[in-house]
Amino acid sequence: MNWKKEKTIKMEKSFCSKFHRVMRDQILFVLTILAVVIGFVVGFGIREIEPSSDVVDWLGMPGDLFLRLLKMMIVPLVVTSVIHSTASLDPKSNGRVGMISFTYIILTNMMGCAVGISLFYIIKPGQMLKDKNDEPSLKKIQSQDIFADLLRNAIPDNIVEAAFRKTQTKYETEIVRNVGNFTNASVPDVNQWTRTIVKSVGKSDGPNILGLILACMFIGIAAGKFREKGRVFLDFFAVSAEIVLQVFRWFLWLAPVGVVSLTAASIAGTRDASNTFLSLGYFVLTVALGIFVNQFICHPLLYFIFIRKNPCNYILSFKKAWLVGFASGSSALAMPDLLHACEIVNKIDRRIARFVIPLCCTMNADGSALFITTAAMFIANITGYALTFGNVIIIGVLTALSTSAMPAVPSASIVTLVMVLTAINVPVHAVSLLFAVEWFMDRIRTGCNVESHSVCAAISNKYCSRPSAMTEGNVEDDTDEVLTLVVSSKA
Repeated sequence: MNWKKEKTIKMEKSFCSKFHRVMRDQILFVLTILAVVIGFVVGFGIREIEPSSDVVDWLGMPGDLFLRLLKMMIVPLVVTSVIHSTASLDPKSNGRVGMISFTYIILTNMMGCAVGISLFYIIKPGQMLKDKNDEPSLKKIQSQDIFADLLRNAIPDNIVEAAFRKTQTKYETEIVRNVGNFTNASVPDVNQWTRTIVKSVGKSDGPNILGLILACMFIGIAAGKFREKGRVFLDFFAVSAEIVLQVFRWFLWLAPVGVVSLTAASIAGTRDASNTFLSLGYFVLTVALGIFVNQFICHPLLYFIFIRKNPCNYILSFKKAWLVGFASGSSALAMPDLLHACEIVNKIDRRIARFVIPLCCTMNADGSALFITTAAMFIANITGYALTFGNVIIIGVLTALSTSAMPAVPSASIVTLVMVLTAINVPVHAVSLLFAVEWFMDRIRTGCNVESHSVCAAISNKYCSRPSAMTEGNVEDDTDEVLTLVVSSKA
C-alpha cells in the first residue's frame, strides 16, 4: 500500500509543478482575460448611472496612458528590428532558396491582407456602429492623391523627419470672383463667386512607418553585405532590438490595467451596447472565416499548384505542430515539431528546412496580416474614418510590410495594429474592444501561420533541393544565426 501512496503523492506533486509552470508562463494571458471580465463589469455598472463625458474620460485615462506607452516605442522598435532582421536574413546569402522563401513570405502576407479586405466588404463588421451624423468632408480626398502620398512616403526625403512627420496632400478652399458682365451689378449675386479647391503637398504629424521600414530594409541589407566589417554596426542594432523588446515586455505587464480602463470606458460611453457586441461578433466571424479560407483553400491550393500533389496528407503530417502553435499562440514554439515533420516525415532537405522554417517563424505571418488588416478597417469604420479605396490599399501595404518585422512580444499583432492605425491617423482607443476576443484570435491566426511555414518549406524544397541551389557552409552558419535570433527573441 505504501508504494501506491508514494506514487499518488508523486503524481500530485508532478501535477502541481506542471500547473505552477503553466500558470507562470501564462500569467499575463490569465490576467488579461480577468481584466476583460472586470472591465465589462465596471463598464456596465457605471453605464447604469449615465456618466458624463468627463467621468468616461477619466475612467479611460489609465488605458490611454498605456496606449501612449506602446506608441512611444513604435519608432525605436521599427528601426532596430527591421535593420537587425534584414541584415541577419539577407536572402542573397543563400542564393535561390532564400529568394524563393523570401518571395513566398511577402506574397502570402499580401494574400492574407487581400482575403481580409475582401471578407470585410462582404460581411461589413462595424457598419451598425458607424456614426450616422458623420457628414462627408467638403474637401474630398482624391484616390490619385492617396496613391501619390503613398509613393512619396515610401521614399522619405528626410529619414529623421520620417520618425514624426509624413507627407500628405493638403486641400484649401479659395473663393474666386467670376470675371464677366453681369445683368445687374448693383444687386449681390452669389453666383458671381466660385469656390475652388487648391491642392498642395504638405506634411502631417505622425510617424511615416512605411518610409522607415523601407529605409531600414535598405540599410539592413547593405549592412549584411559587410559581414565582419559591419559586425559592430549589426551588434549595436541587435542589442538595441533586444533592449526595445525588453521595454515592450515591461509595458505589456501593464496591459491588464490598461484593458480594464479601456474596456470599462468603452462600455460606459457607448449608447448601444447590443450593437457593439453584435459588431464585435461580426468582426470575429470575418476573421475566423478568413483564417478558414487561408488554411483550407489558399494554402492547399498553393501546395497543389507548385508541388502537383495532394496537399491533404502533407498538411495533416503537421497536425502536432499546428496544435502546439494553437495552444501556445507562438509559431516559434512549434518550430521543433515543424522541423521534425519536414525532415523525418516528409523527407525535406535538412539544409533547406533549417533555413526556411526559422526564417518563416520570424517573417511569415499571413494569418496575422489578415487579422491586422481586418481589425484596422473595423476600427476605422467604427470611429468614422473614411475608408476609401486608396486608404484600404495603404492599410494593406503597411500591414504586409509590418508583419514581416513584427515584434516578438505577446499579442504582437495588437502592437502592430496600433502601429498601422497610428500611421494612418486613426484613433486607437477602440482597440480595447479587441482584447475581449484576442485570446481566441491569437490562437487561430498562429495555427494559420504554422501551416503557411510548412507550405513554404515544401515549395522551397521542390525548386532548391539540388547541391547547386545552396551553399552548405553558408546555410549552416546562417541557420544557427537565425535559430539563435528566433529562440532568443521569442523566449
